[in-house]
Amino acid sequence: MISRLSFLAGLSVCALSLALTSRAALAEASHDRTQVGRNILIGTNEQVSEATCFGCSIRVKGHVAGDVTAFGGTIVVEDQGQIGGDTTSFGGDIRLENQVKVEGDVTVFGGHVRRAPGAVIGGDVTNMSGGGWILLIFVAPFLVFGLFVWFVVWVVRRLTQPAVPAAV
Repeated sequence: MISRLSFLAGLSVCALSLALTSRAALAEASHDRTQVGRNILIGTNEQVSEATCFGCSIRVKGHVAGDVTAFGGTIVVEDQGQIGGDTTSFGGDIRLENQVKVEGDVTVFGGHVRRAPGAVIGGDVTNMSGGGWILLIFVAPFLVFGLFVWFVVWVVRRLTQPAVPAAV
C-alpha cells in the first residue's frame, strides 16, 4: 500500500513538473503584448503575434502577425508597419500613415479612421463613429440584464403574494 502511494506521489510530481515546464515553454514562445493602462510600442525591427490594450494606445512601427485591438485607446501604424490580421478600436481612433499595410479588416467603434493615401488595407473598413455605438455596446447589455432582474423579482413577488379572499 505504501509503495503504491509513493508511486502515485512520484507520478503526480512528474506530471506537475512537466505541466509547469511546458507552460513556461509556451509562454516564452508566445510574443503577444497585452497591457492595461500602459501604452504599447512595437519597434521598427520588432515582431509580435498580437497586441491588445485596455485603456491605452498602441503604436506599431514593426510587424504584428495577428490582430491589434485597443479598448479606449488609439491605434497608430507608421514607418512601414504591418499588421497581418484585423485592427479594431473601441472608443478610439485608428491612424494609418503612408507605406503601412493591414492585411485584415479595420474597424472603429466610437472613433474615426484616418488613412493616408499610401496605406494599404486588405479587408473591409468599418467606421461607426459617434458615442451612440459605445452606448449601444456597453450600456445595452446592462439594460437587458436589469430588465431580466426586474422580471424575475416581479414573478417571485406575484407568486408569493397571498391570495385575496373573494367577497361574499
